[in-house]
Amino acid sequence: MKIDGRWYRTIWLADDGWTVQVIDQTRLPFEFAVVSLKTVEDAAQAIRDMTVRGAPLIGATAAYGVALAMKFDKSDTHLTQSLGLLKAARPTAVNLAWAVNEMQQYLAPLSPGDRVAAAYARAAQICEDDVAQCQAIGESGCDIITRLWKSSGEPARFNVLTHCNAGWLACVDWGTALAPIYKAHDAGIPVHVWVDETRPRNQGASLTAFELRAHGVPHTVIADNTGGHLMQHDRVQMAIVGSDRTTAHGDVCNKVGTYLKALAAHDNGVPFYVALPSTTIDWTLKNGSDIPIEERDARELSHISGRNAAGKIETVQLIPDGSPALNVAFDVTPARYVTGLITERGVCKATREGLIGLYPERAREAAE
Repeated sequence: MKIDGRWYRTIWLADDGWTVQVIDQTRLPFEFAVVSLKTVEDAAQAIRDMTVRGAPLIGATAAYGVALAMKFDKSDTHLTQSLGLLKAARPTAVNLAWAVNEMQQYLAPLSPGDRVAAAYARAAQICEDDVAQCQAIGESGCDIITRLWKSSGEPARFNVLTHCNAGWLACVDWGTALAPIYKAHDAGIPVHVWVDETRPRNQGASLTAFELRAHGVPHTVIADNTGGHLMQHDRVQMAIVGSDRTTAHGDVCNKVGTYLKALAAHDNGVPFYVALPSTTIDWTLKNGSDIPIEERDARELSHISGRNAAGKIETVQLIPDGSPALNVAFDVTPARYVTGLITERGVCKATREGLIGLYPERAREAAE
């Protein structure tokens, strides 16, 4: 994506060839800042404190975190310790464990002297694969948007609802749920996006709106509870969200609040699609109830940061002193409420049969 005329990905190597650089998403939308990661501990901390976030980008950062670990200590002991540190950074997004396991399988058979170059090469390939997958998701999703737009009489405005941020900032480039929107916009379809604010961390209001504005896509930020009202009044033609983990039977775990949007979409006959790369599918799980759900610091809910009238960023408290708060980060949308899954191999029903139809090589390991 272009920011101030310069093309960026969300993660890249510095000029020294080994330092990993990422965009600090905690400082958006008011400040565009780059953070340098020099150790595996830096990478784990960036994942943990959401300097980087979004399932695919978490995986890419973890892969480069293993490379950083190998640069300073190539031993089997340090490799094992680093893998454990990264896996523990966040529990819900399956891409994290997937990327760490990929790095382990790739590096473990190699001699220590060969591990640094190999680790950086494999991490770079994981990033390139993610970009290619997101572009393919964008094409398949754009076909859906085009079909729905034409079937609705080609209105002057085609309204799409999103939740959280599943765009360029959540991936290496393009995004998952936003990739079809970017492709449709670039193809001349008059897409307009209803952007859920996505409390408590406001990834929609701060990140999705930032992205869409940078790309020139018409959009409107709405309170999280507005989507159902808009659907009731025929002001949403399609909903599309991302996923942090999808089971082999099509249950979808995504940012908390997604389930309620799926219920509203179901009640109002609004197509509800989920866009995800295959790295987000947990083939070992059948039921979404088995997905570990992250609970984060209550302060993210009890406080909020923003820019005051003087242009300064400040944090204020929202709830009374002494009131406890529960900050559940994700919820699960049962497969029956999902119209379809948009993957890099095409679109399928949110069922085991649908997924295996796109990924027949995973049939044996898919939970039954």
